[in-house]
Amino acid sequence: QVQLVESGGGLVQAGDSLRLSCAASGRTFSSYAMAWFRQAPGKEREFVAAITWNGALTNYAGSVKGRFTISRDNAKKMVSLQMNNLKPEDTAVYYCAATIKTMTELSIEYEYWGQGTQVTVSS
Repeated sequence: QVQLVESGGGLVQAGDSLRLSCAASGRTFSSYAMAWFRQAPGKEREFVAAITWNGALTNYAGSVKGRFTISRDNAKKMVSLQMNNLKPEDTAVYYCAATIKTMTELSIEYEYWGQGTQVTVSS
């Protein structure tokens, strides 16, 4: 069992940066691949970034590649999303998710989800 709690969202201007954090509970955090998804109003939840259990591999949606960086600290049971050069289209609720399976872009493969944190980017 893994519980996830996101933090770090807020209201920023276009071009600014934000760092989201996801704190996990559970003894086996290091066994899970982790990901960030987001959902904008009126839109489906979409994949943002993922990282393998050991941090060796990462994957990004094309829309954020080069601007966002996912990382994890297994000792602290934390996963982070550094977001740079934010754009108004990045406005969404951002969710942290965990899967015991292989890192994937498919939300259905993730067993555990946080409650989400709002990111709003003004133009």
